[in-house]
Amino acid sequence: MKKQANETEKPHILVTNDDGVAAPGLLALAQVMRQIGDVSIVAPDRNWSGGGHVKTLNRPLRVREVKLGDGTTALCSDGAPSDCVALALLGLLPRKVDLVVSGINSMANLGHDVTYSGTVTAAMEAIIWGIPAIAISLDGGQRNENELDFSAAARIARLIVRETLGRRLPKGILLNVNVPYLPIEKIRGIHNTRQGLRVYRDRLDKRQDPRGRDYYWIGGDFPTGKPEKGADIGALDEGYVSVTPLHLDLTAYPALASLRKWHWPFNAQPANGRTPLPTDSARPALIPA
Repeated sequence: MKKQANETEKPHILVTNDDGVAAPGLLALAQVMRQIGDVSIVAPDRNWSGGGHVKTLNRPLRVREVKLGDGTTALCSDGAPSDCVALALLGLLPRKVDLVVSGINSMANLGHDVTYSGTVTAAMEAIIWGIPAIAISLDGGQRNENELDFSAAARIARLIVRETLGRRLPKGILLNVNVPYLPIEKIRGIHNTRQGLRVYRDRLDKRQDPRGRDYYWIGGDFPTGKPEKGADIGALDEGYVSVTPLHLDLTAYPALASLRKWHWPFNAQPANGRTPLPTDSARPALIPA
């Protein structure tokens, strides 16, 4: 019996990042992903670290073809990482994408970092469009990315992607993967983790330009974190790869029960346009549950 096309084709993997299309981590990731499936690359044309989840609506997005360090081609855009994923999934690529893999970022994305990280929010964009996704980051600290060894992180990425394709992620879930900066033989294993508590030490630096106008830099010391057992920061601190499942539903469900006991004073706008004031004798109307 003739096999269906989707049984014979390799999985189509979209590779992106937030360090820019020329970043060594992207090349390392693309090379190992080619050992698993057919790879398309759509990445930003510059560094978007800390850019968060961006959707560019007030200007056109430009896309051009570039060559990577190994001579292969990639597409780059002047948009954010999340824009790159949206472009790819909305029709820039002729073939349906089976998995989005973002990285390899040169610094860890732990705890609250996931809301800032272009690496992670690129994966979040894939989830919005119903495509499973993985974000891969290396705990390279403040080292220059061109001096980092991405080989261990690339091998971990290959392992996790193969397992993910074989088992399939639950709908709406992405994996945030952080790899300790260690040789592969010194990595102690892989732990499934929760988000840890990141500690930021930001400060505001106020300066003046030559014309006497104020401007500001947000800076400070490199973030740290609490190495709690079972959390991403704790796993990395002990030499383990951290794999944290994330979803986009940010609802604080335990707080809903408490909020239902609150009363929200609300006066509907009357037909004459005058807004009545609440009185002690009449309880204000409530928004229906």
